[in-house]
Amino acid sequence: MRSGPVFALSLFTFAGVCGLGVRPAAAQERAYFVTYDHYLEERGNLEIAVADTSGLPRRGGRAYHAPWLELEYGITGWWTSEVYLEGVTTRRDGSAFTGWRWEHRFRPLKSERRVNPVIYVEYEAINEASRIQKEIVGGGPLSHESIEALREEHVHELEGKLILSSAARGWNISENVIFEKNLSEDEGVEMGYAFGVSRPLGGLASGTSCRLCRENFVAGIELYGGLGSTEDRGLRDTRHFLAPVVAWHPSARTTLKASTAFGLTDASDRYLVRVGFAYELPVGAGR
Repeated sequence: MRSGPVFALSLFTFAGVCGLGVRPAAAQERAYFVTYDHYLEERGNLEIAVADTSGLPRRGGRAYHAPWLELEYGITGWWTSEVYLEGVTTRRDGSAFTGWRWEHRFRPLKSERRVNPVIYVEYEAINEASRIQKEIVGGGPLSHESIEALREEHVHELEGKLILSSAARGWNISENVIFEKNLSEDEGVEMGYAFGVSRPLGGLASGTSCRLCRENFVAGIELYGGLGSTEDRGLRDTRHFLAPVVAWHPSARTTLKASTAFGLTDASDRYLVRVGFAYELPVGAGR
């Protein structure tokens, strides 16, 4: 378990160093960990991000840390692609590389609308030891089998999302509907959802003397969980979480964010603590 706190401390230290002596941020990195909004990576920009999900299961489950690396690139103004590498570690149950994911997000309407749709498609080559929980679909709790056993159970999955996102008076309101198909086994289509609301703190705390705090912090809350599958349409034993989120932009290209998710059902882990850090690099042609 020591690697998790060290990893989190490294994120905060790196973010603090990058944020020294810089002006207020213009970054649009979302505060959410699970919910997606309609903002894509700018064309020609590469975002490098590291994050960790620390889980505290209920009744006999082993606590874990699940770090992951994200590489996100703005291919065009309407198409963003992202690669994930992920792992898991526990104190007494071992560690494992749990796989990779390749994500694409497409925004069909260029101009800002009252509701902005985004189409999301992702291919996943992971194993059953995966614990990052970037989305939650289907039903049932996480398996309590050993990491060594779960890492041998490989799956290939195709995931789709309909993302609907609105910006109104400084608020962001986002709704995601998730569909996931296991290509390795015939399990039907698993479903899930995510809903998020967030806002920069500047519009809520304009009276504070800390201008940096007003302009560079975003706070919100997200709700996400599984909705069963086409083979089991009931909501019995599904996982659901409620998670306050906060993001800090120390500079125009850096984002540090954190969240504590509270499990709402018996099938859910008791808590999920997430931290993440992202840095954006202009590596290609501008918009």
